[in-house]
Amino acid sequence: MDNKIKYAIIAVAVILIAIIAASSMFGNTSDNDPTHIVLTVPGHTGEPETGFNPLTGWGNGHLNYNPLVQSTLFGSDENGSFVNDLATDYSISDDRLTWTVHIRDDVKFTNGEKLTANDVAFTFNEAKISDGELDLTNLEEAKAVDDKTVEFKLAKPQSTFIYDLRYVGIVPQKDYNNETYGANPVGSGPYKLKQWDKGQQAIFEYNEEYYGKEPYFKQITMVFPEEDNILQLVKSGQIDVAEVPISAYNETVEGYKLVEFESPRAQGFSLPYLPDTGLKTADAGSPIGNNVTSDPAIRKALNIGINREEIVNSVYKGFGKVEYTGVDSLPFANEQAKITDNNPDEAKKILEEAGWKDTDGDGIREKDGLKASFEVYYPPNKQDRQSLATIISEQAKDLGIEIVLQSADWDTIYTKMYSQAVVMQQSSDNPYSAVYQQYHSKSAEELVDSDYRNPNAYNSSEVDAILEQGMNAGTLEDAYQYWSKAAYTGSGAGFGPNGDAPWLWAADNHFGYFVKDDINMGTISKLGQDYYCNILDWTRESSSK
Repeated sequence: MDNKIKYAIIAVAVILIAIIAASSMFGNTSDNDPTHIVLTVPGHTGEPETGFNPLTGWGNGHLNYNPLVQSTLFGSDENGSFVNDLATDYSISDDRLTWTVHIRDDVKFTNGEKLTANDVAFTFNEAKISDGELDLTNLEEAKAVDDKTVEFKLAKPQSTFIYDLRYVGIVPQKDYNNETYGANPVGSGPYKLKQWDKGQQAIFEYNEEYYGKEPYFKQITMVFPEEDNILQLVKSGQIDVAEVPISAYNETVEGYKLVEFESPRAQGFSLPYLPDTGLKTADAGSPIGNNVTSDPAIRKALNIGINREEIVNSVYKGFGKVEYTGVDSLPFANEQAKITDNNPDEAKKILEEAGWKDTDGDGIREKDGLKASFEVYYPPNKQDRQSLATIISEQAKDLGIEIVLQSADWDTIYTKMYSQAVVMQQSSDNPYSAVYQQYHSKSAEELVDSDYRNPNAYNSSEVDAILEQGMNAGTLEDAYQYWSKAAYTGSGAGFGPNGDAPWLWAADNHFGYFVKDDINMGTISKLGQDYYCNILDWTRESSSK
């Protein structure tokens, strides 16, 4: 056979294989049913490694979102406010150690079994000991009082516990297997898993036994694309809603609108708070402390000297807003904790007065023979974090501070986070994870590589006391005053930049989604990662797909 003909045949075969592979990403691409929708996995979480199991992280933990397959005791409206789902009401004991929740009695799992309080209690007791991200260490026991009543016994008061009740999907006690459930989940939510093609997609279909509002969309195909491939998938027209990387925010695609979802997703640098005294982490012996970032003058100068507005426009293409405390957009934000940034002259004055001077003319300040230089780490596959690190390092040069960029995998980053800066983000609206865990002091035994909460080992007994008051508050709303005060105590302390400044928060990075013109998403959620929290309200406004 002529080589040209042979190679032509091979080329055609390769193209056909590519077409078939692309088509398989979306199952049957000839599907013209308008009640079928294709979208990306929520909140850039990627494909769930353990499947669709809420006890090992699906729907809760680092990023909270609607688990679709499972019901939760409470839900969220588009504003993030709590609404009943399985729960009909709840109460808290006077000592705030017992939460009592009453549930509906008309709910069935997809295996036909009735959902009772025993299943709720089992779920939470099992979630406490499962290998998930949700911290349920304060839960002593969940107990079914009767078929419709569950009691949650806490070790100490926790005003934020309703967030745990909101984001843990309920699984059936009967025949539950932690190893196999994720691939074959049984739930009572609006959808059930029809098919999971690992590495490609998961298909969910409407649960005919669902007790709540019937959705317009009877089938959801959730795809797990690589970030670099998302825009091409949108341009192919086979995907209805897709979270897109920042690099695509300036793109236009015919038949789609680019929708901005607000989010409390704050990004910035964690700055090691302790000096280097030779201390090592308890588990792996990683170094703790940094003699540059432990100087409050360095941390305050960076917070005052950088230009956050420029960062929002440059890094996030305007899809975001400036961020100072990490919780600026949440109900317990504290204006007094903020500073006025983009003031390099004031930043330089702070450094000069603290003894940081450039005596050798190399552009980097020194103090007692120590260069004002430190490293910042970020994962290589996150363009936004790399861009943020780059622009802050450039802005810091003008202040006389050298920030050395380091790209590394997370296993490496965790060994560096107590001794070098890391580009981190805070995405939760739960004050327990956004404030308490982020800023409460760690004991020597708790300084471990496996815990990314309070990654810079911030330590303030004054702030700790305020955080404990927040946990002991009577209601979630009562606690707001304490979360706010922890950012700025009034005495110069606090986790905000006007206080101890343990972080260099820079911006809220909002989520950008390409949405087909015929998709009506109702009222846009203010929790960008949980973009389909109201998916039961979505519709398609034309009969063509």
